[in-house]
Amino acid sequence: MAFRQALQLAACGLAGGSAAVLFSAVAVGKPRAGGDAEPRVVEAPAWAGSARPGPGVWDSNWDRREPLSLVNLRKRNLESGEEELASRLDHYKAKATRHIFLIRHSQYHVDASQEKDRTLTPLGREQAELTGLRLASLGLKFNKIVHSSMTRAIETTDIISKHLPGVSKVSTDLLREGAPIEPDPPVSHWKPEAVQYYEDGARIEAAFRNYIHRADAKQQEDSYEIFICHANVIRYIVCRALQFPPEGWLRLSLNNGSITHLVVRPDGRVALRALGDTGFMPPDKISRS
Repeated sequence: MAFRQALQLAACGLAGGSAAVLFSAVAVGKPRAGGDAEPRVVEAPAWAGSARPGPGVWDSNWDRREPLSLVNLRKRNLESGEEELASRLDHYKAKATRHIFLIRHSQYHVDASQEKDRTLTPLGREQAELTGLRLASLGLKFNKIVHSSMTRAIETTDIISKHLPGVSKVSTDLLREGAPIEPDPPVSHWKPEAVQYYEDGARIEAAFRNYIHRADAKQQEDSYEIFICHANVIRYIVCRALQFPPEGWLRLSLNNGSITHLVVRPDGRVALRALGDTGFMPPDKISRS
């Protein structure tokens, strides 16, 4: 019954654009009296909204910065000519490409009871040095470093930034580690309480919406930005940016100090240049803790 009601709700368009989320939800079988399984819809969190239009369909307005969507609809219908409309649209069009480098923190002391004591290990400090050297070797003019406010991310940032003099650093709680969304398929060794998904999920989604989008229309040159944070956050962001099912984030794996490179074009198209790259590290320096 719940499944039929969900279908009716989606068909009538009463879900505020969430039909795609309903159709892409995970169905879990619940035995009926006759032995057949009745599908049960697991709805997406309320904060997710209409996060994706449906499998195989690219949402060109995923970051809510598509120029046509920014022009007032009522005024647009009263335009006197196409030239005036084109001029107004050009005002909102992005002109630059954003290069987003997502860095996972280096190895740290995982057994410490308090977060402030989860500092980098000696190997972790070596990894951060190697990552900093790699970023510096790219010869790019980095605009800024945004990092998580957790200890391991702060220490990783401090080491990397020594190789990138003059690049400003900004700390944020949005990029702290957490449980973004219940993974599919689930795993037995990691099962946070439901409240953790509720609390962390909205925050990590907010980080995605705040930091991952096409360039502002006023930006004239391509930008190169570094975000130093955590594996769960990076994996979720990659899935969201590529419009893959975000529940699949745990299927990806990232080494410590790895570099993930996303490109956001002016038209809103997104490309993944690298995922969890640690090819610049010697084999004995690679870890995933």
